[in-house]
Amino acid sequence: MHTMPYQMQNQWLQKILSIARNTEVGEKYQFKEIKDYRTFAERLPIQNYEDAQPDIERMMLGEKDILWPGYVKWYSKSSGTTNDRSKYIPVPSQNLRQCHIQGSWDSMSILYHHKPDADNFSKKSLLMGGSIAPYEPYPKTKTGDVSAVMIYNMPFIGRPFYTPDFETALMDDWEEKIEKMMRITAQEDVVMMGGVPTWSVVLLNRILEYTGKSNMMEVWPNINAYLHGGVGFDPYREQFKEYFPSPDFIFQEIYNASEGFIGIQDDQLIKSILLLTDNGMFFEFEDMESGQVVPLEGVKTGVNYSLIMSTNAGLWRYRIGDTICFDSVLPHRFKITGRVQQFINVFGEEVMVANTDKALAMTCRSFGAQAEEYTVAPIFLKGTKKGGHEWVIEFKHAPSDMHLFSRILDDNLQKLNSDYAAKRSHNLALEPLQLTAVESGTFHKWMKSRGKYGGQNKVPRLSNNRKYVDQLLTYVTSES
Repeated sequence: MHTMPYQMQNQWLQKILSIARNTEVGEKYQFKEIKDYRTFAERLPIQNYEDAQPDIERMMLGEKDILWPGYVKWYSKSSGTTNDRSKYIPVPSQNLRQCHIQGSWDSMSILYHHKPDADNFSKKSLLMGGSIAPYEPYPKTKTGDVSAVMIYNMPFIGRPFYTPDFETALMDDWEEKIEKMMRITAQEDVVMMGGVPTWSVVLLNRILEYTGKSNMMEVWPNINAYLHGGVGFDPYREQFKEYFPSPDFIFQEIYNASEGFIGIQDDQLIKSILLLTDNGMFFEFEDMESGQVVPLEGVKTGVNYSLIMSTNAGLWRYRIGDTICFDSVLPHRFKITGRVQQFINVFGEEVMVANTDKALAMTCRSFGAQAEEYTVAPIFLKGTKKGGHEWVIEFKHAPSDMHLFSRILDDNLQKLNSDYAAKRSHNLALEPLQLTAVESGTFHKWMKSRGKYGGQNKVPRLSNNRKYVDQLLTYVTSES
């Protein structure tokens, strides 16, 4: 039993190599000759999106048998938070069925394991997705964020239990969509909700405003679970407990990236995600410090890895841009620690999103405050002035003493990150963090002004430069 995940991983590697052996990439690297992981790793280079993009572009223009057999019609559009250009990831039918939809069934079975009386197949589930659009140069090809592609291709068995109607769910005007979703779903008996917390909040607030109710259990008395992913949930947790004030309500984290359905939180008592090893994907892990790349057998707990995938979507040794850290093996459970590009390391402090999410959640708890959104950037050295970090936080319930809040936030970040603590020691290298509080709704308005409203668009949490913070503060000044 203990070697099962490794056997499944090796079987998937052989299977996807075999399926793609007659494609362009399969012939270039002679997939038919690859019989083991070592040969695979020696023969194929690790890729970023920029490396795969020219081939994906050809596929989107209708060319066949490039990275995967045949013509691939569907592409999930991933809006990189730190990179303004969208990425398009192929979603062939095998990948849609055996990875994304299979992962959804897996998450449902885990939910039923925890809640055998869940009424998900007699009442309604609300899923917040993006929209579908033809690819302009070749309209036969269709694009949309991964949730929209899944909704559009939802198996018939699931359709009667879904709200709102497909036309509303796939609208591209987010303001109109939220209004329409609010009117439809407020009348439904919803038992489960899924979506990115950033945009779920917008809908839930609108429903409460419309119905005049004080929490969502008054609107949907039978709701029992919220499936969330896309961003760290810690900053949102207290807010969602107010929406769903039930002691046995389930908050289940899912990790369904554009590239594949990677993992599911399988235990409510453990805030970690179980890696799905039998789901059309072969994983490798790059140690962020040493650069060493290992398959699943080689991972250790407590090491920060960049995730690399080869999949039944035609991605080959593809670095997806997320970093993870295992806290157990067999079963392989991990936490998402951030994005490869989302960190602050201007002064050797190596601060990751997992650190800032947790520090903010801890500080809010001790002050009885509630943060809705935040972003952090470095303050660069100027003359004799030392550097530091600037936080911009949008509060739903602001702390009574903002100065003390920022001091405790700084202390908590030092407790969670020894590199930051070392640089902050006696203010030798870094000054205490600076905090700017902005009004509720500011981040959503700013995202909208950037054309990044709704769907999979996420607020950039950390940046190694000041681009987003300066844009945001300029926007706040112009609006005041």
